[in-house]
Amino acid sequence: MPEPAGAGPRCFGDGDPLYEAYHDDEWGVPVHGEEALLERIALEGFQSGLSWITVLRKRPAFREVFEGFAPERVAAFGADDVERLLADARIIRNRMKIEATIDNARAVVALHDAGRTLDELFWSFAPGPVDRERPAGFGDVPGWTAESKAMSKAMKQQGFRFIGPTTAYAAMQACGLVDDHVATCPVVLRRARPASAS
Repeated sequence: MPEPAGAGPRCFGDGDPLYEAYHDDEWGVPVHGEEALLERIALEGFQSGLSWITVLRKRPAFREVFEGFAPERVAAFGADDVERLLADARIIRNRMKIEATIDNARAVVALHDAGRTLDELFWSFAPGPVDRERPAGFGDVPGWTAESKAMSKAMKQQGFRFIGPTTAYAAMQACGLVDDHVATCPVVLRRARPASAS
């Protein structure tokens, strides 16, 4: 499909079909549901210190070994499961990140036991409607915000790990709480194009 007139490069991912598809079809699109949100939080944690394309390439294996990120199943993982995951070269083998994902699943189960959901907690930090200009370039996109700082603090109080303000903001972007596509991004210009122009 030809890019809209005036379109610049994508915010990220140009040149790699997997990365482009993630940018165009997933990044900034609202995500709901316990498994989907736990997955995004886990993958953002695994990405820390690495490139996102590395995580994307390993996502099918992550979904397999973490049983679809079903909180109750992951929460039941024990020491043998940690060792099994550390031996699996298909994923990012980092003990702290693996253990944090299991602890985060347990935090989700604790929320359920208290009559709450991860969806409710996570989306409570979505900024209200704001009339703001889109970033001119990706360098203008913030690394964290007051909302992501508040989210990080609240989630840590609920037992979540590996979710500092920067990781929280990346998860907010990935899950559509904020839409940081830059002004000249092809995705933005396609959305703005009248239906008759498609």
